[in-house]
Amino acid sequence: MRGALITFEGIDGCGKSTHIARLARHFSSMGVPHLITFEPGGTSFGAQVRSLVLSQETAGMGAVAELMLYAADRAEHVRTVIGPALGEGRLVLCDRFTDSSVAFQGYGRGLDLNLIAELNGIATRGLEPDLTILLDLDPEVAASRLESRIAGTAKKGGADRFDREARDFHGRVRDGYLRLMEAEPGRIRLIDSTGEPDGVQDRILCEVRSLLDGLKSRANE
Repeated sequence: MRGALITFEGIDGCGKSTHIARLARHFSSMGVPHLITFEPGGTSFGAQVRSLVLSQETAGMGAVAELMLYAADRAEHVRTVIGPALGEGRLVLCDRFTDSSVAFQGYGRGLDLNLIAELNGIATRGLEPDLTILLDLDPEVAASRLESRIAGTAKKGGADRFDREARDFHGRVRDGYLRLMEAEPGRIRLIDSTGEPDGVQDRILCEVRSLLDGLKSRANE
């Protein structure tokens, strides 16, 4: 079976990291070759980009500069990590990908969606996710989770600048994700992340199994 790219998206605090880790443990128990990665920061170059875009010291960074940094991170990420892993037949679980730029820099910051689409196309060389899990969460609930995160990281330098964005920003980002889902319902699968973790994970597994069954069927044709 060929490799597949499964991306996880959603507003900050929606539980992406938790559910990616749980899915990876499931794959490990089944002996399925896989890779966990993330944006920004999935490469050594990306780690430097991440420190720039998430630092409180760059809070005044312009939206276009922010977008360009994410595009540069993504280009190197696809070239050196995602592309090779897919070529080896592995399942790639990626915490954020192209949809994040549309939601955060497009709907959140108000940048031109056509510009973002063009940059995404250049950075990924046309690579698109096989499946995107959109973990949906009300911004008010997310804010409560983020407040706990900020409190928990207070002794480690505080939260990143996206954690501290106004709630209306996260509301615009969520709206952007929902618009993306409406435009591509076959690829982007909406899952309510407010429920019990086990129930949320069961719904994620259902979507992933459907993808893998489809890939196996096409491979056998």
